[in-house]
Amino acid sequence: MFDAALRQYIDPPLNVAGARLAAAGISANSVTVVGFLVGLGAMPFIALENYGIALILIVINRILDGLDGAVARQSILSDFGGYLDIVCDFIFYAGIVFAFALAESENTLAAVFLIFSFIGTTSTFLTYAIMAEKHKITTDIRGIKSLYYLGGLTEGAETIVAFFLFCLFPEFFALIAVVFGVMCWITTATRIYAAWVSFKDLR
Repeated sequence: MFDAALRQYIDPPLNVAGARLAAAGISANSVTVVGFLVGLGAMPFIALENYGIALILIVINRILDGLDGAVARQSILSDFGGYLDIVCDFIFYAGIVFAFALAESENTLAAVFLIFSFIGTTSTFLTYAIMAEKHKITTDIRGIKSLYYLGGLTEGAETIVAFFLFCLFPEFFALIAVVFGVMCWITTATRIYAAWVSFKDLR
């Protein structure tokens, strides 16, 4: 929901850092992979209930996730780069939630519900992007991307806020996860409606 509005504040420093990394010969894909591995590194710390270190790793993951696009914009925006970025993001999101289920058995049901909810948001996001590409529908409201980014109530910024809350208040994981899961289903419903409006008369 806030991703587009935040871009004007986030993009300038990321673009400066991205230009420096690109000038040093560092590829966008390498930044993506390093960020992904750092993000997955938070999982064992969450499982061991060391939430402080996990939060730091999540922050680093998110910074690197922004940097990979900034590096790519200084060189070439490749289809594989966009593909790799999305795949790594979605695995990271599910992995963090899974780790909280490992930390406390009481978290399991809420974690399963939230991962189930992620299926709704990710599938509606990706299938809309496929159809948008088919019909040459484009947007740059969330910056220049390799594929169409359809918004919603729960986007990247809201997901990261939820993850921060998980780490800061782990005793309330189940409540936060259920609330966020419901928000994800609202996003899913609005994206299905958006797809119906956009594609119902197209062949």
